[in-house]
Amino acid sequence: MFSSISRTLISSKPCRSSALAKVYKRRGILCLGQDGTSQQINKREMHITGDIIAPSHIMGIDHLRDPRLNKGLAFTLEERQALGIHGLQPPRYKSQEEQLELCRISVLRYQEDLNKYLYLTELHDRNEKLFFRLLSENVELLMPIVYTPTVGLACQKFGLIYRRPRGLFITINDRGHCYDVIKNWPESDVRAIVVTDGERILGLGDLGACGMGIPVGKLALYTALAGIKPHLCLPITLDVGTNNQNLLEDPLYVGLRQKRVTGAEYDDFIDEFMEAVIKRYGQNTLIQFEDFGNHNAFRFLDKYRQRYCTFNDDIQGTASVAVAGLLASKRITGKKIADHKFLFLGAGEAAIGIADLCVKAMQQEGLSVKEARDSIWMFDIDGLLAKGRPEGRLEGHKAFYAKEHAPVKSLLEVVQEIKPSVMIGASAAGGAFTPEILKAMASFNERPVIFALSNPTDRAECTAEAAYVNTEGRCIFSSGSPFGEITYNGKVYKPGQGNNAYIFPGVALGVILTGIHHISEEIFLIAAQCIADSVTEENLEKGSLYPPLGTIRECSLTIASKVCQYAYDKGIASVYPEPVDKRAYIEGQLYNFNYEPSLPNSWSWPKPPEIKTRPLEPEESEIYGNVLKQKNKKVG
Repeated sequence: MFSSISRTLISSKPCRSSALAKVYKRRGILCLGQDGTSQQINKREMHITGDIIAPSHIMGIDHLRDPRLNKGLAFTLEERQALGIHGLQPPRYKSQEEQLELCRISVLRYQEDLNKYLYLTELHDRNEKLFFRLLSENVELLMPIVYTPTVGLACQKFGLIYRRPRGLFITINDRGHCYDVIKNWPESDVRAIVVTDGERILGLGDLGACGMGIPVGKLALYTALAGIKPHLCLPITLDVGTNNQNLLEDPLYVGLRQKRVTGAEYDDFIDEFMEAVIKRYGQNTLIQFEDFGNHNAFRFLDKYRQRYCTFNDDIQGTASVAVAGLLASKRITGKKIADHKFLFLGAGEAAIGIADLCVKAMQQEGLSVKEARDSIWMFDIDGLLAKGRPEGRLEGHKAFYAKEHAPVKSLLEVVQEIKPSVMIGASAAGGAFTPEILKAMASFNERPVIFALSNPTDRAECTAEAAYVNTEGRCIFSSGSPFGEITYNGKVYKPGQGNNAYIFPGVALGVILTGIHHISEEIFLIAAQCIADSVTEENLEKGSLYPPLGTIRECSLTIASKVCQYAYDKGIASVYPEPVDKRAYIEGQLYNFNYEPSLPNSWSWPKPPEIKTRPLEPEESEIYGNVLKQKNKKVG
């Protein structure tokens, strides 16, 4: 998070009055009594902020206490002696590479994923550069720990594992003072905020204040996967209560023990928060909404997208990565997105977001909005989205996809009737894609496209194995949570994970570095195409519609470069002058994962020329003063 450095100043003069003692106290001075003993101690807290740290602001011991400065045993002998920390550590010197290997081994020694999560959290709190380098170089191994699915478990256990503050908690009780709370964050240059109200954490439901693990995890990926500097990032949880009775009765719960505030009071609070962010950090501050309830997510996106620099990852990030998979599948099926018929299980923010972006993609391929929407069918908890169904509940964007059709409650019946070529699950209904449904998809499609995007893993609509077995190995499969290798009929499949992390770090980097005011859907289509273009024939042969997770940092830089080019081409960038080499400009702004020298730079000056100086003589004013004194003496 951030670091505090204690400063204690000592006065050699005794405190002879209470007034003087108060002055010393205000100035953070250790006041000595007349007998030489200390009477008052008050420590002045100084905070290391930004990424340019003035050597005059820090002491040697700070290099061990502050995670931004700490290098563990990688301090050289010269650094240890010059900083005054020699002897405070074992004498062994270890390079950052040696430390990385030890950390990787340490993570692997833990059997439980939650313990791995706690180890990485402790490392983050202790040594920032080592944590981010470890994560950036071991994405495939560690991203499932710091992000989905383990972050879901961490949120569920948040009250138990909470150790030290990270991010801001702003509660509904702080109404009228959101700006005052945000001012308490010590960083003055925040460019990206991830905010949640904890109402719909992954597929786990309402976790209230325990949802803070999501913004923290997302922003860790901002840095590890896109090189966005950590001090530019701020995780925030808006605590308006929780409707989770189990949490309200849990003695370990760390949030407000009250039911959720809703209605106008809630909306006014969100408005105040948005205004406070802009007042503190400026109009270009990126605000990423995360895991808000379905009934609020689209409302806020529609309300704020033309007023602030904002996007909703659950809607737009999920949509972009799903469309990337569909674009990549074209090389297998030979079909454009406009040639498909879609069936969605789920009609929440993720499903609607994917559908909306598919419509945008189909428009680019030549279809009208109506033609595109007619090819998309949706099925939610009340059955098929049909205009005449008795339950109704076709509010908001759902209405765009409701069909003139009799109500249907069976997903299998809908599949058999409309014969979709693409079936996408975003319902958090584990196992909803039954063997019968999967076999039906295979019966009228040579290469059925099946996306089971819900997470965590136990909420996936089907497993990778079920998809391959029940479609005779012919399906094109992707999931929201990772599945291992699957062997079917002697062939090894390694399906790709449709993870939002392919999208949001690169989009955020491009937006931040160009100063885009409003984020359009075209930017997410650009990101989707970048990911699809990164998929190799070898990836497709193994059953993956996505590039390896190990290449995700390169994907992020490619997305940022394309977004940068788009921003200047469309005149929506606000950073000038326009960089000639967009990629070089972006790379020049990235976080450095490697240790840097702990001592300030030193340099020599040239030897001055030999110049003879004149003798030092009294100045005229001094001579005049002496003469005047002599005259006055004679007069006296």
